[in-house]
Amino acid sequence: MSDALSIARDLLRCPSVTPADAGALGVLESVLKAAGFETHRVTFSEAGAADIDNLYARIGKDKPHITFAGHTDVVPPGDETKWTHGAFAGDVAGGFLYGRGAVDMKGGIACSVAAVLDYLKANGGKPKGSISFLITGDEEDIAVNGTIKLLKWASDRGEKFDHCVLGEPSNVNELGDCIKIGRRGSQSGTIIVEGTQGHVAYPHRAINPIPQMAALIAALSSEPLDQGTDHFQPSNLEFVSADVGNPAWNVIPAQARARFNIRYNDCHTQDSLRALIEQRVTKASGNSIRARIEWEPSNADVFRTKPGPFTDMVVAAVEEVTKRKPDLNTGGGTSDARFIANYCPVLEFGLVGQTMHQIDERVPVSDLEKLTTIYRGVLERYFA
Repeated sequence: MSDALSIARDLLRCPSVTPADAGALGVLESVLKAAGFETHRVTFSEAGAADIDNLYARIGKDKPHITFAGHTDVVPPGDETKWTHGAFAGDVAGGFLYGRGAVDMKGGIACSVAAVLDYLKANGGKPKGSISFLITGDEEDIAVNGTIKLLKWASDRGEKFDHCVLGEPSNVNELGDCIKIGRRGSQSGTIIVEGTQGHVAYPHRAINPIPQMAALIAALSSEPLDQGTDHFQPSNLEFVSADVGNPAWNVIPAQARARFNIRYNDCHTQDSLRALIEQRVTKASGNSIRARIEWEPSNADVFRTKPGPFTDMVVAAVEEVTKRKPDLNTGGGTSDARFIANYCPVLEFGLVGQTMHQIDERVPVSDLEKLTTIYRGVLERYFA
């Protein structure tokens, strides 16, 4: 039960589609308790969101303290009849482990646990410092009852983290090609244009909000938000829907709505970004368009971990196993690293993400073995 493949298979057999745990945290808690970890299962609640069970486990009392973070919740499998192996069967075939979460990110968690168990076995069952696990069950959803609250809970009881490795599938094509050292922020909103409803045969008696919305969409889409920075690609605003909810052919609608999402870099804060978009909408509206923006709450701000000795240590462990020097990258979507960055330096390094969220999500068994060896090398260097 101490090898990554066995742990990963047991995790995959738990259908832990957010917010269900389905026994996944219990699998980890059992293994870690047997290795001498002090474990805590903590459930958090918030109005309008599902209750989420979380796991915190620690062994050791001294510094330095390295924590491995991750999530056992997964996205839905989709049409399970299209899977060549059961989405929650944990089958191994042709050198691959199949299952929802094999890559994102039960496989990565299994590798970190296996590496820690092997390290402890080789060092008398105790680390030369402290090792912990921060495992949540809502990363794939709105992320309000998971890592963000688990970190505060741990901090309130005196836990202090020196460094964190988050096992998200950071690699693009091959194991060892990328370490995430930061992420862009995410902000969503809805533009609402008010018109005047009327009969299509008498347009002079109405104000059609659809052409006006089209003009605003064009204006916001045509002008770049920035040119990027030394550490981040340019920010981008993408419209994801535009609708009026109008079932009739002979009615000019009273209102049009367009939803958008912005992935922004360190040129902006949430406040300055919102102000910029508000200014551009006001300018494009002139005196003729009645428009406003409804902003969605966001807990996904931009962050970057400054490279240094810890980064160098992880890079060296990756190079030793894969013979590749990983790119230090800030691309991609958001992750729970955005919360961890408020408590300690965090790096993201896990498996190759090519099949995550897809039908037949899978990972080469050889990659599980290599990632375990990499994490093992990180521990050796960290406590040297």
